[in-house]
Amino acid sequence: MATLSETIQKDLLAAMKARSEVELSTLRMLKSDIQYELTRDGAESLTDEKVLELVRRGIKRRRESIEQFEKGGRAELAAQEKAEMAVLERYLPPSLSADAIEQVIAEVLAANAGASAADTGKIMGQVMGRLKGQNADGALVKSLVQKRLQS
Repeated sequence: MATLSETIQKDLLAAMKARSEVELSTLRMLKSDIQYELTRDGAESLTDEKVLELVRRGIKRRRESIEQFEKGGRAELAAQEKAEMAVLERYLPPSLSADAIEQVIAEVLAANAGASAADTGKIMGQVMGRLKGQNADGALVKSLVQKRLQS
């Protein structure tokens, strides 16, 4: 089975052949990020988890850019960022459902009996620790934790 880095390289070559500009530029940037991490760490290759971290970082940067472009009235630049974000999202594992996240939250709250809204940070840290490596939206997790702690 191919590693995520190999899959990205194969998709990069396919984008070159298809002359898909958005996909090509996005994958080149991701490949550059991967290469930077390899050089920085002095490693032969990156784990799939590390590559996923780079993909998530790229998605986060684009979300922030989209927000700024939309505030500035630059719809064409926001659309470009959305297209790039869609390319990166293909490499993420399927997102966890709210039910699966709720189950983890319930387990953490059971282990921390008597937790209140003041313990949100502590609970969030434990929940996110258990969800590490899975595709869980942090904002969704935070809202679910806050909702559970308020009730």
